[in-house]
Amino acid sequence: MRNGPAVNMKTDFKFSNLLGTVYCRGNLLFSPDGTHLYSPVGNRVTVFNLVDNKSWTLPFSHRKNIARIGLTPQGNLLLSVDEDGQAIFTSVPRRVVLYHFSFKSTVTALSFSPSGRHFAVGLGRKIEVWHVPSTPDSNAEGDLEFAPFVRHHTHAQHFDDVRHIEWSSDSRFFLSASKDLTARIWSLNPEGGFTPTVLSGHRQGVVGAWFSKDQETIYTVSKDGAVLDWQYTGRPDREDEMQDDDDMRWRIVKKHYFMQNSATLRCAAFHPESNLLVAGFSNGLFGLYEMPDFNMIHTLSISQNEIDFVTINKSGEWLAFGASKLGQLLVWEWQSESYILKQQGHPDAMNALEYAPDGQRIVTTADDGKIKVWDVESGFCIVTFTEHTSGVTACEFAKKGSVLFTASLDGSVRAWDLIRYRNFRTFTAPERLSFSCLAVDPSGEVVAAGSVDSFDIHIWSVQTGQLLDRLTGHEGPVSSLAFAPNGGLLVSGSWDRTARIWSIFDRTQTSEPLQLQSDILDIAFRPDSLQIAVSTLDGQLSFWTVSEAEQVAGLDGRRDVSGGRKITDRRTAANVSGTKAFSTIRYSTDGSCLLAGGNSKYICLYSVTTMVLLKKFTVSVNLSLSGTQEFLNSKLLTEAGPEGLLDDQGEASDLEARIDRSLPGSKRGDPSARKRMAEVRVNGVAFSPNGTAFCAASTEGLLIYSLDSTVQFDPFDLNMEITPASTLAVLQQEKDYLKALVMAFRLNEAGLIQRVFQAIPYTDIGLVVEQFPTVYVARLLRYVAAQTEQSPHVEFCLLWIKALVDKHGGWLTANRSKVDVELRIVARAVTKMKDEIRRLADENVYMVDYLLGQAREKPGETQALLEWSAQKDGEVKALPSSETQGLRFDDIMQDAAAESEEEWIGLE
Repeated sequence: MRNGPAVNMKTDFKFSNLLGTVYCRGNLLFSPDGTHLYSPVGNRVTVFNLVDNKSWTLPFSHRKNIARIGLTPQGNLLLSVDEDGQAIFTSVPRRVVLYHFSFKSTVTALSFSPSGRHFAVGLGRKIEVWHVPSTPDSNAEGDLEFAPFVRHHTHAQHFDDVRHIEWSSDSRFFLSASKDLTARIWSLNPEGGFTPTVLSGHRQGVVGAWFSKDQETIYTVSKDGAVLDWQYTGRPDREDEMQDDDDMRWRIVKKHYFMQNSATLRCAAFHPESNLLVAGFSNGLFGLYEMPDFNMIHTLSISQNEIDFVTINKSGEWLAFGASKLGQLLVWEWQSESYILKQQGHPDAMNALEYAPDGQRIVTTADDGKIKVWDVESGFCIVTFTEHTSGVTACEFAKKGSVLFTASLDGSVRAWDLIRYRNFRTFTAPERLSFSCLAVDPSGEVVAAGSVDSFDIHIWSVQTGQLLDRLTGHEGPVSSLAFAPNGGLLVSGSWDRTARIWSIFDRTQTSEPLQLQSDILDIAFRPDSLQIAVSTLDGQLSFWTVSEAEQVAGLDGRRDVSGGRKITDRRTAANVSGTKAFSTIRYSTDGSCLLAGGNSKYICLYSVTTMVLLKKFTVSVNLSLSGTQEFLNSKLLTEAGPEGLLDDQGEASDLEARIDRSLPGSKRGDPSARKRMAEVRVNGVAFSPNGTAFCAASTEGLLIYSLDSTVQFDPFDLNMEITPASTLAVLQQEKDYLKALVMAFRLNEAGLIQRVFQAIPYTDIGLVVEQFPTVYVARLLRYVAAQTEQSPHVEFCLLWIKALVDKHGGWLTANRSKVDVELRIVARAVTKMKDEIRRLADENVYMVDYLLGQAREKPGETQALLEWSAQKDGEVKALPSSETQGLRFDDIMQDAAAESEEEWIGLE
């Protein structure tokens, strides 16, 4: 082990993003400008930028799945509440948690007032109105408050859960819709002549209630598809008579109905400015209607299951839908009838994942038989393959080219072209097998697969698709395969407690089988092909040399990976056996570390040389998953089993969820159906090719941990006191060059940017660039490149380019796709400058020789000649004093090129 790679790898990986899941449950929100969509994903919130086609996950996490989220009208503060009523108040631009708070009950509805001063929450049948907490940016002291949440008042007149809350445009009134078949009108503060009003007339629970734009009409929608129009009028039978104030009240003036046969209405949204009403149904259809005449614009089927939530952006152009059963998230532009966003995660557990050789894409496979390719930069799924007819168990890239191989339980191994996005080769065995593991030769010419049904290893030729060989020798199912990175050798692990090293092209074993103490779960090759790591069922990690086939080290990982007691476990977390082994292991890119995960909530990072646990990552703290708690509460264990698995909703209220619509003719479903809690586990891990990130396929989705997880935050985003005068004051009086340059870029005035840029001394360029915010690096790079082409300050601009590459080289490399245009502009500017200097030197080579000769013979006259040249050039005087010495020779050379040789000889 002393000859192994040194431990020089950074281990401070932090959670960076969550892929693989786009929507779980709860409500969707558009940002005030309508360009961003907020989606609750388990116990986290993911933000989708619909204009730039990017997504990111906010860094905080709840202890339970998120039930409701709310956004202030300014879009800078987010309130998220989980199933237990625990709330987190977050600053969206900074992505920083400001406050934690508990509503002490399940939140069923949440809405901010248009003024941004209050928000209303539905807590079961109660409604509470709260003041919006002040933030450090809004209060005078700039500090957090000790008790920021202040209750305004409480209403408790409803008799069942409140489903929806909607404010009026002036923030004086709000509507509440409840399952008690009524909607109610409330006022924020006591209003003269107003009393809280009950709107009753529906026959099933009310899903939503909204004001019209002029607030003269109220629309309510119920679960049975009834749409009622309410207006403040007198008695209809006395329209011709004068009616007093006692006869004036909110009355039903129109009734409309959605005709959807047996389907029920699940969600609805209304846009007052355009009078659009959109409704989602339990059969996956949505309808778009124009009010008040209830004219149908169009209907569309967007899902095979019920639509759980719908919302409309501020302009009324985009509709967002969420379907929790299949994890679908869609944004539909109704005018052009096209999708703006169409994403779906894996509804079933992910089995394997793999980074593409360029590190820009991640491939995931799951039990649903689908293969999804995720773009790391944008966070979106760019393609989905559905050719497999059963669960996909393994995937691996060929080392050269964009070719992906997958193995499935349907008995096939398929090769995919990720340039044309097609399946170009399918490999099968003579008999029906379910393949569980896969390995690809580095050359991409041979693919091998192992099965739990057969004890043989099948080898195919990628070129011809023919079965080349079947390697026999194992006495149990083959659980893992791995090719050596330098090619030629194949290592197989089996449940017969042996690992075998095969020479594929010789069709022989290179040594005796490696004998282990337990069943083998996974095998990994070190990148230098000199060592293999083996994980076994007893929680041991053993390390073997390939050349001598000898074990050189080992460690016991049972205590490290063990953690978390599942809700059905009879034993404590320390004594349960199912979580004490690593089911997936991978070497780091440099081979100095080993990453391991299993059927628990931990991912372990080990040093290969010292056999020390470097860091342990907790995959999830979500208590909605089974296995995240170390100790279970004994009072939650009842005679009928764990309380968390019992259905406490009642058969009548949850009858639709029991109906199994996949079976034709089923009406009732299974009355004894139980809720099922997903178990936390890690089914796959992989390091990125550059070693700066790793990903893990967990129950909650595809987790990405990165070394560079800092947020690109503009420090002046929340400061309104930025003017040209204040920028010049910072530049000239405070001499804070970094702050002045950032302020100039914030104002985006060309003259001001140039003045600040040229005033920075060349000695301070490195310090300014080192602390320069990364959000402005691309703009600074583009500006410096333009100055290099236009400005006479050649050396000054080259110093800026050198400092940018030196100080921000890592960021530029990692974000090559973002700054590709800027880098091309810089390369063009530097190349152009090099060509001009070369041409200038070629044209004046004899003049330079003459001047150097004169300097040796007549130094006094040469000095006078140089002084004359300096005085003649006005641009040298205009240069800053700190730059003059570095640029004087360039300007003299320009003069030399401009003057004719005869004039210089005559002067001499």
